[in-house]
Amino acid sequence: MNFKDFSFEPRIAAGIATAKFTTPTTIQTRAIPQIMQGRDLMGLAQTGTGKTAAFVLPILQRLIPGGPGKLRALIIAPTRELAEQINETIETLGMHTGLRSVTVYGGVGIQPQIRKLRHADIIVACPGRLLDHIGRRTVDLSRLEMLVLDEADQMFDMGFLPDVRRIIKHLPEKGYQSLLFSATMSKPIRRLAEDVMEDPVRVQVGHEAPAHTVSHAFYPVAPHLKTALLLELLDRTTTESVLVFTRTKHRARQLGVKLSKVGYRSTSLQGNLSQARRRDAMNGFKSGKYQVLVATDIAARGIDVAQVSHVINYDMPSTPEAYIHRIGRTGRAESRGDAFTLLTVEDKQMARAINMAIGRPVERRRLDNFNYKFPGPAARNPRKHQGAKSSIGRWVGRKKKAAGRQGPFSRRIALQI
Repeated sequence: MNFKDFSFEPRIAAGIATAKFTTPTTIQTRAIPQIMQGRDLMGLAQTGTGKTAAFVLPILQRLIPGGPGKLRALIIAPTRELAEQINETIETLGMHTGLRSVTVYGGVGIQPQIRKLRHADIIVACPGRLLDHIGRRTVDLSRLEMLVLDEADQMFDMGFLPDVRRIIKHLPEKGYQSLLFSATMSKPIRRLAEDVMEDPVRVQVGHEAPAHTVSHAFYPVAPHLKTALLLELLDRTTTESVLVFTRTKHRARQLGVKLSKVGYRSTSLQGNLSQARRRDAMNGFKSGKYQVLVATDIAARGIDVAQVSHVINYDMPSTPEAYIHRIGRTGRAESRGDAFTLLTVEDKQMARAINMAIGRPVERRRLDNFNYKFPGPAARNPRKHQGAKSSIGRWVGRKKKAAGRQGPFSRRIALQI
């Protein structure tokens, strides 16, 4: 099948050509015709399967006849990064249509958003700031024709479903088309769909599991050696762009700094950053300015970078679903990708759950010539500090001799211990 088979309006077809889209993905093939027929739709598909274009293209097709200047479509997303990503897709595919979209989220000034909203045809919004605009009466949803809830399961995980229900109360009582897309479908999301959708068609592509293009590996390691093992993995692996996930904002920032100090072009993305710095991190990672992006789960669904070759879970995710979303950042668009997870003894239960989620045991690997027995801080006696330093020195010396390094590895060990 070809995108030409959808018979999009010529100005949309020009945007598709600009984006160099030729063959639609499975979710696009199955969802676009249903949406263009005006059906409400629940789309269940793995991350990286082309869900964004699957709803953006029909939105553009529907809005063109009415002309620009009226707010007629609303897309709700859980994170700023995902909102920006969706908006970029709209701007690319709709660049010849004259339709205007605006992103609405917190952490930035509200006045520029208010000015842009006066002429917006499409809003891509995070729930909290959209409710702020509704309260200020700076957005009017009374003539809405299309509503999209994207990554609905993450909105549930982040506690946004009550806000979404409040937003829906400001929509027309009937007459608008509802689309819901998600990688997983829990009972609360199904109930939401039942409340806002009329006889929806369900489109499911694959299972709630990682894409087949991703290779998985667990690397068992003691907690105090995780940074050293991460550095060895990066050093010994041929990579393009690498996404490293941590559990906390502090650890993401700290690890990003450490990687920079040992020579990697790295940065971090976490909730404490200003929007300008978050945008710089995202854009720098996409452009190749940064080779390594260390992030919390805030980035698990907001990054669409085709050349991410590796996802490394520095910290084990909290659920199998979070694992699927994280590694969905690699192996996209039928490209091959690798997912490495640093596995500690505390992670055994989650490891079993992940094995069940992907339907097979994840391979466990060990790095040759890596000292897995190096003692942690609790094992070091202050009275024997000099002996510990000598032991470290001998280990660093052996590593330098084996790898032919003369300095960088010493700095790496110093950062870890």
